Amino acid sequence: MELGERTLGISRRELLRRASAAVAVGAMGKLAFGEAAIEASSAAAKAGGAFPEKFLWGCATAAYQVEGNDTNTDLWMLEYLPGSMFKDHSGDACNHYHLYPQDIAMLADLGFNTYRFSLEWARIEPEEGFFSNAELDHYRRMLAVCHEHGLTTLLTYSHFSMPRWFAMKGGWENPQAADLFARFCEKATRHLGDLVDYASTLNEPDIPQLLNWLDLPGVAAGMTVAQMMQAGLANVRKQVNAPQFSNFFMGDGKRNREGLLAAHAKGRDAMKSVRPAMPVGFNLAMQDDQAAPEGSHLEEKRADVYGPWLEAARHCDYLGVQTYSRSLVGTKDLPPPKGAELTQTGMEFYPECVEHVVRYAAKETGVPIIVTENGIATEDDTRRVAYYQQALAGVKRAIDDGVDVRGYVAWSLMDNFEWMSGYTPKFGLVAVDLKTQRRTIKPSATVLGNIARRNAL
Repeated sequence: MELGERTLGISRRELLRRASAAVAVGAMGKLAFGEAAIEASSAAAKAGGAFPEKFLWGCATAAYQVEGNDTNTDLWMLEYLPGSMFKDHSGDACNHYHLYPQDIAMLADLGFNTYRFSLEWARIEPEEGFFSNAELDHYRRMLAVCHEHGLTTLLTYSHFSMPRWFAMKGGWENPQAADLFARFCEKATRHLGDLVDYASTLNEPDIPQLLNWLDLPGVAAGMTVAQMMQAGLANVRKQVNAPQFSNFFMGDGKRNREGLLAAHAKGRDAMKSVRPAMPVGFNLAMQDDQAAPEGSHLEEKRADVYGPWLEAARHCDYLGVQTYSRSLVGTKDLPPPKGAELTQTGMEFYPECVEHVVRYAAKETGVPIIVTENGIATEDDTRRVAYYQQALAGVKRAIDDGVDVRGYVAWSLMDNFEWMSGYTPKFGLVAVDLKTQRRTIKPSATVLGNIARRNAL
């Protein structure tokens, strides 16, 4: 049945709200929270559990992960190389490039007031110096649809993927990278800026350093994830016949960081030159780092991974923090504790991380904080509900203690392409059938959307 804007005198939004609520109620027998938790949430709201006025409640996506057919990017090329580290091909992904009107309407209908998404630089500038007005218009239509549904827009200008030509010239290691990125930021802001409520230059630019601390299954003994990635770089350069090729994940970490820091600064200035009042920041990957019982290098890790970026954030209008779990830090990050509940990505189920990270980030930077990503990879939606409820309880405690948190954005709106892990991890509030592109709202979407609608736990 296709829903018109009005059906039997009930608005489309109200009909979807009632239908999704019915789905959630129908699943109550399986869900751990049940009616008691709903009553407890309502009681908490009546007892002063409301979040600040105009709090941002949103969901996030990234262009490469949901749009599909990003053929001019470095990552699309890497997917198809012999011996690729990617588990799946991204292919059509969620076909969000064409289905964004229904996806954005669905997000608003669920009760959210904010959408965070990203531009695909490779679509907008497929060849160096050529900027596609058609693609800029595409993203302008996306922003316009958001505003038609009353959504605040959080726009990320670079979310990992890059134009193939940019990667062939050395990516972020190229001495001209910052100027090339700034030119893109200026062009995009001139075309789109009047519809952008919050802009982010870069998504998780500290990842190259964070990879140096990770110790994950499947990585050779004595190697970090970053070293494993760099070990394959020479082979990639040979296969693509580009001796300067570098990308976000595989390049030299130190040179990448220097390029990314310069790109953020010049990109921010370029955005501000077009629209001075537009709030500009970036989104930082942060773990809830905790000291191991013996031989901890916690402060060394924080200085290495976050230090330069926290300094940069002090000159921003806000900082987006993105966190999923905690890390016990020894000489490197230790495996999760024995017996701990793990998610599909091998992370510990630890929603307390959000509260700890926002407190730390706010203290270190002194700027407003937006949680621009948080979520859990699981097939068990009851655990997703529990995770979000516990995470938000922590955010509320921090706010009550005076921490300036302006919003909370869930990762992710839909199950999507999770980089080298392919389509296996399920982070989405909405399931996607990759063959039919049918969307199915999960009970967790209704629970979180209702929290957003009432602005209270």
